[in-house]
Amino acid sequence: MTGYARITGTGSYLPDKVLTNRDLESIVETSDEWIVARTGIRQRHVAAEGQFTSDLALAASRKALAAARRTPDDVDLVIVATSTPDMVFPSSACLLQGKLGVTHGAAFDLQAVCSGFVYALATADLFVRSGRHRCALVVGAEIFSRILDWKDRSTCVLFGDGAGAVVLEASDQPGILSSHLHADGRHAGILNTPGHVCGGAVQGDPTLKMDGGAVFKLAVRVLEENAREALAANGLGIEDVDAYIAHQANVRIISHVAKKLGIAESRCVVTVDRHANTSAASVPLALDVAVREGRVKRGDTLLLQGVGGGFTWGSVLLKY
Repeated sequence: MTGYARITGTGSYLPDKVLTNRDLESIVETSDEWIVARTGIRQRHVAAEGQFTSDLALAASRKALAAARRTPDDVDLVIVATSTPDMVFPSSACLLQGKLGVTHGAAFDLQAVCSGFVYALATADLFVRSGRHRCALVVGAEIFSRILDWKDRSTCVLFGDGAGAVVLEASDQPGILSSHLHADGRHAGILNTPGHVCGGAVQGDPTLKMDGGAVFKLAVRVLEENAREALAANGLGIEDVDAYIAHQANVRIISHVAKKLGIAESRCVVTVDRHANTSAASVPLALDVAVREGRVKRGDTLLLQGVGGGFTWGSVLLKY
């Protein structure tokens, strides 16, 4: 393997409908103050009826391609990280490929829940650096609003819908420096959606279940360990990181990890207040917001991290 893989463009998309904490007060027993105090979330976006994951991915992908000054003809690899695909099969990546007009190369979905985009970016990096692919479209897209129990205030207030995308291209300049992926299936029970389809009917409960306290403790521990692993592998210190973009699940998780690592608040990108937890879409959404707001510039060193059901977690350290 030779050369590097470098992000050349970012894009994102959020559905038009905004559901504020005040709106949720009429749906479930909760309050704006309760949600903000425990999560930092103030609003989330919700997909419209008839709008699917591949549609969100399409809008984000078009923006990323435009930013990279590429066309669908340039793309030879499409990876969509999602836990809420349009259908059982074909993959949302193939549906996205068709909607974009990409007619060559590989396309597949990757399922690692909220770590999905980090897993997908690490995977695309290996494909590109192998020399077999030149231009990858890596997307995180989710419609979690459709797998929530809207009577369960402990979960329904936490999630939102959206998509983020990056174009990853072969380069002779350093881009992705390293990736560090982990999973521990012993913790599958603390965050899952246990239902499934059998004989044309849903078996079990198809809505998201979470042990919030257990998830919080595990997430803080593994994110800190994983960040130190990534920095050590590259001989860098936390002072070398220009922007820390972690999975946007809860502002308290981000702040706890940042404090343990010694990352200044000014270097932490936070969008969970606007987007809520968009699962695999959260990291690329936050990255695109940071790029377009000028908080991330060419040459910056970025630490991206995801953590989610599985239990899965991982990091990508890169030069933007």
